[in-house]
Amino acid sequence: MQRYFQWLVCSALLFASLLLGAAEHYQSHRVNDNQLILTTDRGQVSLRFQHDAVVEVWYQPEGRQQLPSLILADKTPAVALTLQQQPEQLILQSARLRVEIQKSPLALRFYQGEQLLTEDIAGLLQPDTTKIAFKFRLTPEEMLFGGGQRVLGMDRRGHKLPLYNKAHYGYSTESNQMYFSLAGVMSSKNYMLLFDNGASGELDLGHSQADTLAFQAEGGRSAYIVVAGQNTPELIANYTAASGQAPLPARWTLGNYASRFGYRTEAEARAVVQKFRELNLPLDAIVIDLYWFGKDIQGHMGNLAWDTQAFPEPEHMLADFAADGIKTILVTEPFVLTSSKRWQQAVDAGAIALGPDGKPNTFDFYFGNTGLIDVFKPEASSWFWGIYRDLLAQGVGGIWGDLGEPEVHPADTQHQLPGMGSVTANEVHNAYGQRWAELVYQGYRQDFPEQRPFIMMRAGNLGSQRYGMVPWTGDVERSWGGLKPQVELALQMGLFGFGYIHSDLGGFAGGEQFDAELYIRWLQYGVFQPVYRPHAQEHIAPEPVFHSDEVIDTLRPWLNLRYQLLPYNYTLAYQHSQTGIPLMRPLFFLDEQNSQLRQETNSYLWGEAFLVAPVTEPGVTEWPVNVPTGVWFDFFNGERIIGGEVVKRPVTLETIPVLVKAGSFIPMTAPIQRTADYSSQALTLHYYADTSVSSAKGQMFEDDGVTPDSLAKGQYELLSFNAEHSNEKLLFSLQRQGGDYQGKPAQRELTLVVHNQRGKPDKIYVDGQFIPLVAQPQRFAKGQQLAWYDKAAKKVYLKLTWQAELSQIVIK
Repeated sequence: MQRYFQWLVCSALLFASLLLGAAEHYQSHRVNDNQLILTTDRGQVSLRFQHDAVVEVWYQPEGRQQLPSLILADKTPAVALTLQQQPEQLILQSARLRVEIQKSPLALRFYQGEQLLTEDIAGLLQPDTTKIAFKFRLTPEEMLFGGGQRVLGMDRRGHKLPLYNKAHYGYSTESNQMYFSLAGVMSSKNYMLLFDNGASGELDLGHSQADTLAFQAEGGRSAYIVVAGQNTPELIANYTAASGQAPLPARWTLGNYASRFGYRTEAEARAVVQKFRELNLPLDAIVIDLYWFGKDIQGHMGNLAWDTQAFPEPEHMLADFAADGIKTILVTEPFVLTSSKRWQQAVDAGAIALGPDGKPNTFDFYFGNTGLIDVFKPEASSWFWGIYRDLLAQGVGGIWGDLGEPEVHPADTQHQLPGMGSVTANEVHNAYGQRWAELVYQGYRQDFPEQRPFIMMRAGNLGSQRYGMVPWTGDVERSWGGLKPQVELALQMGLFGFGYIHSDLGGFAGGEQFDAELYIRWLQYGVFQPVYRPHAQEHIAPEPVFHSDEVIDTLRPWLNLRYQLLPYNYTLAYQHSQTGIPLMRPLFFLDEQNSQLRQETNSYLWGEAFLVAPVTEPGVTEWPVNVPTGVWFDFFNGERIIGGEVVKRPVTLETIPVLVKAGSFIPMTAPIQRTADYSSQALTLHYYADTSVSSAKGQMFEDDGVTPDSLAKGQYELLSFNAEHSNEKLLFSLQRQGGDYQGKPAQRELTLVVHNQRGKPDKIYVDGQFIPLVAQPQRFAKGQQLAWYDKAAKKVYLKLTWQAELSQIVIK
């Protein structure tokens, strides 16, 4: 009866739309591979399954220009479909998703099993000759996440969101419009609704009408995508399977970066690297901002060539850094100033976007009078990539694309799309950053196939993750207010496939004096953030090496911890590349029915094992942590904590709350100075035992850290860890699977650390061999196996040589 009533309401609304001349009516249909194609009185509507839980609905009215898909990857996997034909409707069904199509007036409803996920209540609306719109029904209880970078709280229901990538310089605790908007939502009802459109627009999430989600755009593609899943991780996996997985980054991406606005000379860049080495603080990359191509902020953008007065020997510098394990990342922008050395070259190459008069469109902004590179135009892309190709050939290690919203994008700008002619700036504004990342990614793959791309970008679109985009949260205020929203921003973006979203650690904009406490808190949080990159305006140094001994000594163990966790963190990167699951995860992943956890914006999960709660207020001695149900352990002191409530944890300046879930495996290695020195030949495997967890599993992924497509080539190893509590025994199974790769240990000197061992074990066996307990740790001779018990810490230590493909450990 309820379903029938909902259908009547939908039909009434559609009838009202018909009176306004907006309704569409079925005429005929045909099936073509994965799609059902409807012919209507207004044109064509196709329903294409990109996955058995992902369907694209594309309205193609006669006379309206359609742009290429931004979201869906360029592939069409086979999906088994069934079609039922009834007098009043068609029912199209895959193994996971059902679409009920009312013929007249045309209406679509989407089901997962018997659950109605969402319904298209009006079809394609065309308010005028340029705009397109859709409307969907919302149920009273559902929460909505998404819309991209906003500081609004986790549930965005009730907000109206502009869809126009736009810089928000110096933001802090509130922002409705930022650098990276996303035209889509994820619902607590376990579906995603995504609008495959890169135009300027608006997303109304029940703001104007409480029960209606409305989308509107200034042209673009009139298509949307519905994704279904049984839970949030499955939703993300289904979405990224259809839109493209993020490629596995090079291992160095997870290291520490030196970065500021900006290093003005080669001597200064060299001195910064040397300072890290002298102080024995790990470092893997240096980011060089716009002074590499000009001595001033204004007047030089677009030169995109070394200023040889400031950087007299750039190739030698790049080579020296590379020999020291340092990757050099250069900033680039899509603007070519008319005063730059390349202006005429860019014009002659047809690289500059045109104005309505057919000439290169020029305009003024902060950096000078400029044109914008038309990244959509093949000739412009080829010209732009040629510059990147030369820089990468010199030894540049990564590309940074800044101002890619684009920051200034006059509405009268004309872009040239292959086979389509001119489109306006507003039709492709939000697609610009994605197309920019795509041209760099494709260039890497073509000309540098042995390198994993590094592409840091400030703006993009749904689907940009497949081009290896590493986004960040923009020019955040250097204040406690700027630190507070960083978890929310990262969690929201991570739900939509952007696993490497990160902040300028320490804050970027403003700040009159150095706040040591704020700086320390931000960099402590950064250890459990995908990319560890302190970055700021130069009047306050963003690098820890330029601060007091007290600051350095406080942060040193945190930086070391970042590197010790490389086996764990790199495994998170591997998991993200396979399933789309983000490195930073909302707490509600552990309990999706808990609305309080769905609203949480401070505490979060770092992978499966860690719960992290950054301290975002000054002068505190305790900090609230929203601890999900279950048993947890304090990572630093081992205290056992019962979850299910908000717990206040004591903190000092040296600590933030970091908890570990019972049943977790955490692989770690010794501290190193650069990821080039990484080896898991000596591996420490921590297991957090508790009788509340009867069985547990974990994994560790490893390859050489640099080879593209290492999985496809079989050049990797996957270590699997399993634990079972049985009859007062703890049983471990350790397994090695995979192929060969450069640096693969033939065997590992493994230290297994079992936490929360409440008594001294009676017996320990490794592959059936009895291992006696010694009174205290001894020097470990190669090949020797020994164990000891730390009564005060409640830990068992077992050292062994792990060589076999499968090893069994028994602790009684």
